[in-house]
Amino acid sequence: MGLGSALDGLLDATVVPGFSRIGYTLRSSGFTPLTQYSLAGKTVVVTGPTSGLGESAVHQLASMGADLVLVGRSADKLARVATDLSAISQCGRVDTVVADMADLVSVRSASQRIAELAPAMHALVHNAGALTKNQVLTAQGIESTIACHVLGPHLMTTLLLPVLHASRGRVITVSSGGMYAATLTDISRGQSPQMPASSYDGTKQYAIAKRLQVTLNEMWAEREHDITFAAMHPGWADTPGVQSSLPAFRLLTKPLLRTPAQGADTISWLVADDVVTTHSGKFWCDRAVRDIHRLPRTKKSDTENARMALWSWCDEQISTYLS
Repeated sequence: MGLGSALDGLLDATVVPGFSRIGYTLRSSGFTPLTQYSLAGKTVVVTGPTSGLGESAVHQLASMGADLVLVGRSADKLARVATDLSAISQCGRVDTVVADMADLVSVRSASQRIAELAPAMHALVHNAGALTKNQVLTAQGIESTIACHVLGPHLMTTLLLPVLHASRGRVITVSSGGMYAATLTDISRGQSPQMPASSYDGTKQYAIAKRLQVTLNEMWAEREHDITFAAMHPGWADTPGVQSSLPAFRLLTKPLLRTPAQGADTISWLVADDVVTTHSGKFWCDRAVRDIHRLPRTKKSDTENARMALWSWCDEQISTYLS
């Protein structure tokens, strides 16, 4: 029997228990084990698969029999993960594509290669991410967190739309509970999603990017009805990214942090379970739909004008790289 809705709601409302391993442990007692799903013959593309949530997710997907296309920056790390996956007896074919999701030229080339490797695509998982202490600009002059989390995925999804439509595929975006603290940038009022170097705060920039991801996920679902879109947050997981970027937070919360496999569970479940196809555009945690706002100020910022301006800005930023 699963966790009661009242207790689940209480866990979700009280952040520390809900986002920690406590929430996952209580909720997962009613989960169908991932090993009971089959992805045999289905191709799943995963960005950022060489550590943390991404590495755990590709191991889970391999155990369900998926054919995998791994997209990452390091050929050596990709090769290591591919070798590890080959030891899983159920795993299908594994291909690798070297790409930096923050570099739009690289994303364009990677998307072309992915389309060749996966003419039928069951799911595209946008997991690659980074949190930097200081502002870093990409080769295209874009703040790297926005480029990696927002524009790179927006470009890749756009370029792979023909494949996704043909397969009636899924696009899963790995967001973060940190987005709850961020308002939606209103570009129509002169606001910029890219923080200036003079006042740069890596954690705040990360939260802004994650808010944009969740909004764009909803907007994609409104536009592309043949494709299923889902965003999720993994709770607080003890990943290399948390260890390097948020050491004080990790030190304070380490006894409560989820394992990477626990954090990745909903990613893999969204790829495998068909219930998601009737809830396109929703935001998930621990296999349940969650609200995208907890604070009045973030909800107030979420206007139609801000949404339309965000979409137009993303399309403008990627326009040069569509052919």
